[in-house]
Amino acid sequence: MKPNLVHQAWNGAEKCKQCRIRELVLFADLQQEDFEQLHHPIIDIELATGETLYREQQAPEFVFTVRSGMIKLVRYLPNGNYRVVRLLRQGDLAGIEALHNSPYLHHAIALQETSICRIPVEDIEQLNQHSPHLYKQLTARWYKVQSDANIWLSEFTVGNSKKRVANLLLYLAQHNSNHYFYLPSREDMGALLAITTETASRIIAEFKRLEYLQVEQQGALIDIDKLKQIT
Repeated sequence: MKPNLVHQAWNGAEKCKQCRIRELVLFADLQQEDFEQLHHPIIDIELATGETLYREQQAPEFVFTVRSGMIKLVRYLPNGNYRVVRLLRQGDLAGIEALHNSPYLHHAIALQETSICRIPVEDIEQLNQHSPHLYKQLTARWYKVQSDANIWLSEFTVGNSKKRVANLLLYLAQHNSNHYFYLPSREDMGALLAITTETASRIIAEFKRLEYLQVEQQGALIDIDKLKQIT
């Protein structure tokens, strides 16, 4: 490997060891000797709202850790409509299918300004072969994909529209220490919950009128107890 790439890879490893969300990410359990096996640079990427990280069927070279912000995974339908199949938040791994050498299954698009770490699949394969510390985190990431898929099926696409919107708001409010969370557009909410944009708009307006939901400059706030009564 060229000297400048060695330097970049080493700097990337050092950043991983010092990462402020280290306990949430794929490399949480790695030890010093594991980081020494990283041979390719781990690049920080800043995505603007609406920017595409990767596209469906694109050849997989990297997986991506979400450091901040939010990513939507989108599947476009033959009729021109789209479905949001999953939301990725801080600590989540995007493009996990690349670890099976499969093309990316979705379009990954930033819902808001988002910080990403780009990790070469080659390095993960190398670590997985020579280090016992990565297996636990890889297993946890696959489990989370399955768990999120179950949530999408059981809570976001079943029941009446009002229940679906309430479940989504409760989900988005989780794990936010300042109690504010990003509220997707009505179009994205419709694509995620299998309802129309108009229905999503009507229910959000009703929740705001009833003071179940407040939308402020910092983000959205909900009355958890009232929304739980709906679900």
